[in-house]
Amino acid sequence: MDNSQLLAVAILLGALVLFASGRLRHDVIALATLGAVALADLAPADRIFDGFGHPAVITVMAVLMISQALNRAGVVDMIAQQLAPYTEHQLQHMLLLTGVVAALSAFMNNVGALALMMPVALATAAEHGRNPSILLMPLAFASILGGMTTLIGTPPNIIIANLRADMAGTAGEPFGLFDFAPVGLPVAVLGVLFVALIGWRLLPKERQSADAQRAIFNVGEYLAELRVTEESPIVGGSLRAADLLFEDGTRVFGLIRSAPDGEPQRLPAVGFRLLGKGDVLIIQATPEHLAKLIETYKLEVVSERSERAIAVDQELEWKDASLLEVVVSPSSTLVGRNARVVDRIFGRNVSLLALARQGAPIRGRLREQAFEAGDVALLQGEADALRALPERFGLWPLAERGLQLGGGDRPLLALAVFAVAIALGMVGVVSLGVAFILAVVVYLLLGILPLRELYDGVDWSVIVLLGAMFPLGIALESTGVTSLIATSVVSGSDAAGLPAWAVLTLVLVVTMFLSDIINNAATALLMAPLAVQIAGALEASADAFLMAVAVGASCAFLTPIGHQCNTLVMGPGGYKFGDYWRMGLPLEVVIVAVSVPMILIAWPL
Repeated sequence: MDNSQLLAVAILLGALVLFASGRLRHDVIALATLGAVALADLAPADRIFDGFGHPAVITVMAVLMISQALNRAGVVDMIAQQLAPYTEHQLQHMLLLTGVVAALSAFMNNVGALALMMPVALATAAEHGRNPSILLMPLAFASILGGMTTLIGTPPNIIIANLRADMAGTAGEPFGLFDFAPVGLPVAVLGVLFVALIGWRLLPKERQSADAQRAIFNVGEYLAELRVTEESPIVGGSLRAADLLFEDGTRVFGLIRSAPDGEPQRLPAVGFRLLGKGDVLIIQATPEHLAKLIETYKLEVVSERSERAIAVDQELEWKDASLLEVVVSPSSTLVGRNARVVDRIFGRNVSLLALARQGAPIRGRLREQAFEAGDVALLQGEADALRALPERFGLWPLAERGLQLGGGDRPLLALAVFAVAIALGMVGVVSLGVAFILAVVVYLLLGILPLRELYDGVDWSVIVLLGAMFPLGIALESTGVTSLIATSVVSGSDAAGLPAWAVLTLVLVVTMFLSDIINNAATALLMAPLAVQIAGALEASADAFLMAVAVGASCAFLTPIGHQCNTLVMGPGGYKFGDYWRMGLPLEVVIVAVSVPMILIAWPL
């Protein structure tokens, strides 16, 4: 290897290590990689930013905008409302939900499809007394499987379709909308059948138990009522000023105050609320912290627990307060921000009661915690204020939605516009990317997608990741690293006497492995050029190897960090890190067994 090749390999390995570590966001790593390639002068200066204008990046952005429009139009809500009556039997319940989310994911962003179907799964599971843990992981896996079936189902397919037109040794045209279906559809169908019939049975017994409770926050434990005495230093001050909302080891869930008519008035524990003599605070804390509170704030115990105490499992709905359990989405504006932002931004109407991560409540000080994608937050406040939070901050309510974000009366019109865009792209009037951009414009003109929400559905971290990773691919190709690796693989396979189909399988499995530890779009960008080079060295069809990369890049089933859908069901499902491989590993074996023969049939070597 010469110096330029060594530099390119060092940058590649550094990026892979950073991706696998999870210490930095994927888009930040990609930007650092772009900078390293530019500083090392491994790609032409005038091509460093080519990725941000690449058709694959534009198409991904347009698809995300269309998903947002379909969500707002009520398309998925319309479908979900039709499902509830058909979930009485567990097998039917499982097959119905996983099948529908897979079908939706073929034509819209899979994270968006999961976001809209997860509340349906939770509500129907509660109705029939089933543990949602047996539903949520299959639901997440099905949303990933459904994306394999079409060009627009997942970013790796869009990337590979467009790279096909750029690379020597290929047909010179992008893959079409349904070119992925001959391989992706059998994989998706058999994969969905596996997770619905067998996969959930491989989870630990406690996840399968019908007696298991979904509630993450057990607020009934150590619950006490403390009365504010005349000598208390917090009389006349607010909960926020007294620092009671975020006291270490303490949660204030509300207060009870005597109304003028003598009836007790139950109020939410929001920060601005001023305290008066005789107010009763409902507090959850350990006995040690309760003793500290009583001494510090001159409080007196009313009772250890009375019929007025709050319990989430009793679905508390006070006159002036409601509870809302939400999942923090990857695109939420709260990600990376300190939890005290709830008290500051949500203002006078909402308070954060509890926060859970990876299925377990966070016991430390809430104000010191930064929100992460997949966190589950328990919020309390006025019903109108809570209703506005999911849309404003990118949160997923873990209850039956019942929320229309506007434009919900025009799902058929939204679907018609989408169908016309697909038809225009398929017959070749314009490219699919252009057709989808035109569809977005029509949605704006019709008011289905308001201008102020045009970019709300776009995951900009993915867009930046895609645009910033292109220079590394250019560097690996221009320095000859890709060709060198491909030649080494082919030489090794020849020495071992491996046929071309075995090398194809090896490419698929390696791509699967990478997708479990780094972003699937980054995996596709790195593996596609290598796959084409290997195909060329074997004098085999590049299309077959590109299809292997497409399937492998979408197979992130072994860890909760491999795909956003896996991350987002971890908290609500109460899963542990090691639960994923139990269902994911045999699923990946099934996928390899199905996809390799289908690739050889649909795209002969």
